[in-house]
Amino acid sequence: MVYLKTDEEIELMRESNLLVGKTLAELARAVKPGVSTLELDKIAETYIRDHKGVPGFLNYQGFPNTLCTSVNEQVVHGIPNKKPLQEGDIVSVDCGVLLNGFFGDSAYTFEVGVVKPEIKALLEATKAALYKGIEMAVEGNRIGDIGYAVQEYCETRGYSVVREMVGHGLGRSLHEAPEIPNYGRRGTGSKLRKGMVICIEPMINLGKRQILMEDDQWTIRTVDKSVSAHFEHAVAVGKNQSDILSSFKFVEEVLTLQS
Repeated sequence: MVYLKTDEEIELMRESNLLVGKTLAELARAVKPGVSTLELDKIAETYIRDHKGVPGFLNYQGFPNTLCTSVNEQVVHGIPNKKPLQEGDIVSVDCGVLLNGFFGDSAYTFEVGVVKPEIKALLEATKAALYKGIEMAVEGNRIGDIGYAVQEYCETRGYSVVREMVGHGLGRSLHEAPEIPNYGRRGTGSKLRKGMVICIEPMINLGKRQILMEDDQWTIRTVDKSVSAHFEHAVAVGKNQSDILSSFKFVEEVLTLQS
């Protein structure tokens, strides 16, 4: 069942998603060598609750934390822990909140100190692919158009696209229909309609696309242990253009000041 949102509901969802963006910016200030992902998790939970939100992932289907923190070869759903981040790592931080009865959901992959040029290039390509997908989130297009845009951008640059983990609808539930794969054929899949709110979230690997689940039954990593990047926006499908409800602006203001 696809739930179409009214303009008023989309504005409430914008507030939820902007809180996620501001939470990610708080984390951008803290990400550095020696900091643990569990410390990041505590920062996020405190910030969300201080701003009248509820962590969207905490206890969701038994998930134990506020953030999913996935380091290096971990793709998604990493559980925060006490292990310090190292110089040259990357960490994908996926964050959800519940505010005004609606969920916000967004992810950003951070560099820890100075990373290798090929890893920086992977991050830049993954983020660029996200926006290629977002351009397709317009009424009358199809879900396959989004996946094709992401896949074509990444694969022509030599990266691989994770197939098993996909984007999703967003609203009063964290995961709604439809699923939004990061691969596909143009002109295929369900038609996009105004009022749909979807999360587009490329998960792109430096090596091969195959993944496995770690023993914790949550963390997904690459089989070949190549690094993986993940960026996510919540997007409202519009009549003539897409409307990004989440924001990287706050994160990138912090990162610019730090550089």
